[in-house]
Amino acid sequence: MESLATSLAAFPRIDVRANGLRFAVRTAGTGERLALCLHGFPEAWFSWRHQLPMLASLGYRAWAPDLRGYGDSERPTGLAPYAVDRLVEDVAGLIDASGSRDVTLIGHDWGGMIAWWFAMRKVRPLSRFVAMNIPHPERLAHALSRPGPQWKRSSYMALFQLPWFAERTLARDGHRAIRRAFSSMAIDKSRFPDELLELYAAQARTPGALSAMLAYYRAALWHRPDPRGWPRIETPTLVVWGEDDTALGKELLIGTERLVTDLTVRMVPRCSHWVQQEKPDEVNALLAAWLTASR
Repeated sequence: MESLATSLAAFPRIDVRANGLRFAVRTAGTGERLALCLHGFPEAWFSWRHQLPMLASLGYRAWAPDLRGYGDSERPTGLAPYAVDRLVEDVAGLIDASGSRDVTLIGHDWGGMIAWWFAMRKVRPLSRFVAMNIPHPERLAHALSRPGPQWKRSSYMALFQLPWFAERTLARDGHRAIRRAFSSMAIDKSRFPDELLELYAAQARTPGALSAMLAYYRAALWHRPDPRGWPRIETPTLVVWGEDDTALGKELLIGTERLVTDLTVRMVPRCSHWVQQEKPDEVNALLAAWLTASR
């Protein structure tokens, strides 16, 4: 049986200069239309391994970069390089480097948060936008501004603010916490075999990687972006949500329709936060139907 590492090697890697950094980008397909897929924490480009071939089959040139600080992309030090404003600029740089003028932006978790800000600020024109298991920033900010269920779900972010201690905690017992982020939350645990969990743990073992990954959360506390009145998103938007997400409650979707003009929401039952990895067939079918219907 072909190993996971072997199957992942089928996606060619290119190095792309964007926003002053080198990004390692895995690709599938060719063409003028770009589908740019942004992963979350503690993931990597290969969290999109199931979606890249599907997007290519629809005629997209699909790019899945390791975000700054992750995998084989460059890893600046400090907190300021991980402020949302810098992360949004990375997306703009990647789009510019692609040369495409027809862009579909797809993001999950932290990648989805960056994508929400990008779409809201209209940094570059987008044809379509897809967010997976990440709410609009205004909805998350609202939930965290007062005591409630999301406070408890987000308590891990307080640990992430502690220098050195958070890194040591995540690295303990062979990066067991990184592995458990997937295996403990998943409903269908067969989707996260040991080989896959080891790939995520190996990424976190790279010198400086954990601090870079945690810098996203730390910079979010100290380098808060200006919401500028939460401008309405006009780009056709699809939200895909695994209903059994224990990190982000589906009630965070309530009120999104006030912030997005053309909004479609699709729930995926019996599925955790890791929606595109845990239910790839269902997610791919939803994506393909929406992308082809909205052309």
